[in-house]
Amino acid sequence: MAEKETQKGLIVFQDRNIRRLWYDNQWFYSVVDIVEILTDSPTPRQYWGKVKDREFIQLELSPIWVQLKMQAEDGKLRYTDCVNTKNAFRLIQSIPSKKAEPFKMWLAQVGKERIEEIENPELAQDRVKEYYELKGYPKDWIDKRLRGIAIRQNLTDEWKSRGVQEERDFAILTNEISKATFGKTVGEYKQFKGLKKPNQNLRDHMTDWELIFTMLGEKATTDITRTRDAQGFNESRQAAERGGQIAQNVRRELEQETGELIVSKENYLHLTEEKKKKKLIEGHRKLLTAIGNL
Repeated sequence: MAEKETQKGLIVFQDRNIRRLWYDNQWFYSVVDIVEILTDSPTPRQYWGKVKDREFIQLELSPIWVQLKMQAEDGKLRYTDCVNTKNAFRLIQSIPSKKAEPFKMWLAQVGKERIEEIENPELAQDRVKEYYELKGYPKDWIDKRLRGIAIRQNLTDEWKSRGVQEERDFAILTNEISKATFGKTVGEYKQFKGLKKPNQNLRDHMTDWELIFTMLGEKATTDITRTRDAQGFNESRQAAERGGQIAQNVRRELEQETGELIVSKENYLHLTEEKKKKKLIEGHRKLLTAIGNL
């Protein structure tokens, strides 16, 4: 069975997220996300459709893409065209873009970092921490987010060891925990928070309390799964429902005590906008300096 990895399902190029999946011992990237970055097209799916037809179908060339399930805008896993690193370079050659060369350099660096992370797993955590620091997240929030990633990894490892292997099943179980804990599936939660893009990670836009209750639901699910010795999807689903219910009970008790709701529309979209403004201001400053030197 091909090895898959989903805990690092997003990678960033110039503040833009690209969905990716570790499959068959290599990274596969969402073609639509790459096209959107290279072209800035408002309709990247249609743009890719034209490139696919012109460069491959009409010429009767073998496809360079495969279809893999990745999280869509509604939080559900859907098949989408994906390319490995080698074919990503071929894709870039088919699309005229000023970003082509920096994107190629970035892609090569990503591959190098993956090899380093396999040899030294601590590097992966350090890079995730650095990513959130550069985005401007508070230190306390970053600490919780990293802990949440570790708890999530333990849970998915537990599922895999008990016969749950399909990405679709992972998504269903995750939704069971989320629905029980917060009263919303992942897709519903993203809509509630105003996250409209499929590559926006819900947990990157949670408050401290939302992260804490996410961890509680998943940690409880992990322990219940082990205690019950749950096997297969159905028993794992029952454990997930119970784990979420426990988190829900604690959430409601806290809300009753404080009079404040945990489920929040707050998000961290402003961090991206602030970073864009800083880059724009810095660009203007450099331009004025250059003009002053003329």
